[in-house]
Amino acid sequence: MRRFKQALTTAVLTALLVGSTAGWASESTGSALSGPIPGTAAWLADESLGKELPDPTTATPSEVAVFFADLTDTQQRRLAQDHPTVVGNLDGVPVSLRYEANASAGEQVLAYDPRGRGLIVRVAGDLENATHVSVIVPGSDIDISTFDRMAQWAADLQEEAGDDTAVIAWAGYTTPSGIGPDLATGRLAETGAERLTRFTEGLDATGLPDPSLFCHSYGSVVCGLAAPDIDASDIVVMGSPGMRADDVTALGTDAHVWAAKSPDDWIDRVPNVEVLGLGHGADPTSPDFGATVLPADDVPAHDEYFTPGTSTLTAFAAIAGGDL
Repeated sequence: MRRFKQALTTAVLTALLVGSTAGWASESTGSALSGPIPGTAAWLADESLGKELPDPTTATPSEVAVFFADLTDTQQRRLAQDHPTVVGNLDGVPVSLRYEANASAGEQVLAYDPRGRGLIVRVAGDLENATHVSVIVPGSDIDISTFDRMAQWAADLQEEAGDDTAVIAWAGYTTPSGIGPDLATGRLAETGAERLTRFTEGLDATGLPDPSLFCHSYGSVVCGLAAPDIDASDIVVMGSPGMRADDVTALGTDAHVWAAKSPDDWIDRVPNVEVLGLGHGADPTSPDFGATVLPADDVPAHDEYFTPGTSTLTAFAAIAGGDL
């Protein structure tokens, strides 16, 4: 009983200590974005092509890709003009058409949903012709209002990796906000993992190569839960509170798993436990976990793993470009 109480206390401390990528904030509990894509009703009622349009809620990315492949360019563009919120957020739609549908949200935007705190996905580089594709999965406090710094991470990684690599800044799930239960539990990560899995299936359905995932902080929990269902070439975690797995084998993935943690990262103060749903388990940089540990001694803070000139960004670029 004493050992159990100690473990439970440690787990509760996890809830209090896990900080956000933007620093300390007030406690809050968020709701994951749910429901059909905005505009779905009008989309499903559209009979202009003389056939049913794929249901955004039930159609797989592969089914969506097959549907759009059978359309003429004129038909595709008309759907994008008439139903931009559906076409712009539907996994399996051709990349250029999603860009066109989301043009009001900026250049090379693969998804944009302003409901709640908002979701956005943007590409750095030439995704349609890329030999290598990377997806950055963020931790807490990332949404439309704070997306710029994540977009900069993607730009810096893409520039370091080279022209044959495209990097996707994927703020495609509702992240924890502030300090509170959401940071210490897997509730939002579970929904995020489902959305990440579907997004990568969409990449595959449009003929793009298996991605490398770069998962920061709470984003590594998302990637850990998604790992068995995603055809990723690499999974890289940094500043991780855990992946809800005891070791690499428990992740159930064929991807090469890498991990980085700076000695100056406050994440080191977070106990690596999981008790009664609190905490996220083993430290991915620990020897027993089995990940390949990357150098991070020159990373000055929790949010600085993509900083130009750091050993981590150099290593990340080599992984993203297929050189490691």
